[in-house]
Amino acid sequence: MSESSAEAVADAVASAAAASAAGAAGSWRRATGIAGTAIGVLAAGAAAGVAIERMTVGRGMRRKARLALDSAGPYGTLRGTPGKAQADDGTELYYEVDEVEPETGPNVSPRRRRLFGRKAPAPVTVVFSHGYCLNQDSWHFQRAALRGVVRTVHWDQRSHGRSGRGVAQTRDRVPVTIDQIGRDLKAVLDAAVPDGPIVLVGHSMGGMTVMALAAQYPELIRDRVVATAFVGTSSGRLGEVNFGLPLAGVNAVRRILPGVLKALGQQAELVEKGRRATADLFAGIIKRYSFAGRDVDPAVERFAERMIESTPIDVVAEFYPAFTDHDKTGALGCFRDMPVLVLAGVQDLVTPSEHSEAIADLLPDAELVLVPDAGHLVMLEHPEVVTDRLADLLTRAGAVPAGATVMGYGSTSSTAGPR
Repeated sequence: MSESSAEAVADAVASAAAASAAGAAGSWRRATGIAGTAIGVLAAGAAAGVAIERMTVGRGMRRKARLALDSAGPYGTLRGTPGKAQADDGTELYYEVDEVEPETGPNVSPRRRRLFGRKAPAPVTVVFSHGYCLNQDSWHFQRAALRGVVRTVHWDQRSHGRSGRGVAQTRDRVPVTIDQIGRDLKAVLDAAVPDGPIVLVGHSMGGMTVMALAAQYPELIRDRVVATAFVGTSSGRLGEVNFGLPLAGVNAVRRILPGVLKALGQQAELVEKGRRATADLFAGIIKRYSFAGRDVDPAVERFAERMIESTPIDVVAEFYPAFTDHDKTGALGCFRDMPVLVLAGVQDLVTPSEHSEAIADLLPDAELVLVPDAGHLVMLEHPEVVTDRLADLLTRAGAVPAGATVMGYGSTSSTAGPR
C-alpha cells in the first residue's frame, strides 16, 4: 500500500470513528478524531476489507455470527486449580495449576502415551506467560495438549484477565515497567512453584517478562530453570518496528499514539462504548496484526478478538510506553547453559521474526524455529508446530522421555475436522 493510500484510509477511518461517536460528549468526539487517525494508519491493510464486508454483509448478520462463534467455540474454556499471588505493590495476581494425572501403569491413557510415552515425566512445572492485551487462555492449544501430562501454571499479567488492576498504577500513578512484571512473575513462582525445576514459556510481552525475571533474579534462573521458550518476543529495540506500514504511517503512529492512548485512557468509559460501536473495524485490525494465513478457523479469530477486546483501554494505555523502554538483551546470557526454544511467525508485524533471530544469535545453542505463513499469535494460528516444539524442548530438558510427539493434536485451519 502506498503512503498516499494509507493516508486516505486513515482519513476515512478517522471520519468513521468520529461519526460513530456523534452522540457522545464533545471531548469524546475530539479524542476519537485523533484516535481515528492513529488507528486508521494502523488499520491500513484492514479497513478496505472491512468496508467491502460492510457493503455485502449486514450489521445484524455480523452480530449474530459473532454470538454464534462465542457460544460454539471451545477456546478458552480450560480451567485449572485457581490460586492467587500478591505482587510487591499489593496487586492480586491470578493463576491456575494443571496437575499431572496419576500414573495407572499399563492403563496409561492413549493421549499420554502419544505425547510422552509410558514413563512418568520428571517433576517439572511449565509456567506460561501471555502477551500484551491477552490472557492465560491464549495458550489454549498448548494447555490442552499438555494437560495432565506435565504440571503447568498459567497466570494472568497484572490488569489482564482475572488478575487485579495494578495497585501502583491506580493508587500511586506509577508507570508500568517490564521490570515490574518480571517481579510479578517471581511472585507467581513463589506462590505456585515454591520448589522444583521450572520451564519458562513466554509469548511477546510474556517473553519480555521472563527476561526481566532473569535480569533481577539471575540466581533463580541458574538454580531452578531447566529450559526456556521465547515465542514471538523481543529483547529490545521495539521502537524500530514499522508494523508493516510505509515510513509516513510509522512516523505518524510513533508521534501521536502514546498521547492518544493516554488521552483515551482518561475517557475509558466513553472509549469502551466507541469500541463496541466500531467492533467491525477493530476486528479487521486484530485479524491483520494477529494472523497471517487466510484459512484460520473463524472461531479462533473471534477468540483472539474477545481476549483483546476485554483489555480495558486504560490498561492498553498504561502498558504501551513500557515497550519502548524495554531492553533486556543483557539478561539473555542467563539462558546460555540450558535448552532454549526461540520461535516466531515469519509474518509477525508486531514483534518481527528478526527480533527472534537476534535473540537466537546471542544464544547460539538455542533452537530457532521460524514458522512460515504465521503472524503474531503463532500459538493459535499454528498450534501443532508450537506444541510439537515445546514437547521437544521438554524432552531435551529431561522433563519427559525421548520419543515425545504431539503430531495431529490441535489445528486452527478452517478445514480441520472436529476437535
